[in-house]
Amino acid sequence: MSANPADTAQLMKISELADAAGVPVATVRHYLREGLLPEPVKTSRNMAYYSPELVERIRLIKQLQEERFMPLKVIRELLDSGDGDPERLRALIELEDRILERTLAGERKRVPAREVRRRYEVPKEVLDRLAELEVLSPDGRGYSPSDVRIVEAISRFRAGGYDERIGFTVYDTLRYKRALEGLVKEEVEVLMERLAGEMEPDRVVELIEAGAEPLQDLIAALHTKLLVAELERHRAARS
Repeated sequence: MSANPADTAQLMKISELADAAGVPVATVRHYLREGLLPEPVKTSRNMAYYSPELVERIRLIKQLQEERFMPLKVIRELLDSGDGDPERLRALIELEDRILERTLAGERKRVPAREVRRRYEVPKEVLDRLAELEVLSPDGRGYSPSDVRIVEAISRFRAGGYDERIGFTVYDTLRYKRALEGLVKEEVEVLMERLAGEMEPDRVVELIEAGAEPLQDLIAALHTKLLVAELERHRAARS
């Protein structure tokens, strides 16, 4: 991109940009090569100018590298996925951190594997296969609370007759896992878009926690309605 020198009055040379951002010129050049910064305005073959708005962008990139140990590829994807506003991106990251921190706090408790097998009478090979499929994620200390709830649900399915004798296996859980992965991805995107920077992170966490139980009820009710509608379509098709 070329421009007349008169059009660059509000722009900065690379050395000025680096000084303002608190990084070496070599760092700015590296970010340019990695596609983290837009191309400069060039007035000649050897003279280029940069927007002052890039100062905060460079500071944010450096912060994500040093404090969160993010690879530049991941940072570039984050910058590309948003509107390029560093403050907006900081708000998104802070909100994600707060939600993850609160969620993980509840997941750190562990129930020993032996206790889970005793309590729910699910065969060890079933639990091991569920872990291989990443439906469960046990560690050396046992299963997380969400893992235990999944095992309990599977135990109830098996007690009701949903077992290998009539063709139901652990692979059937993948159907629900795949469906929920898409739903959760969309849910997080909507949540971040609407609330990041608009509401205090702690308030967002409270909102999510307050909605957890109604959401489960909503999903269960929608499942019933959709099941009825699908069975009615099958009956109509046979008539």
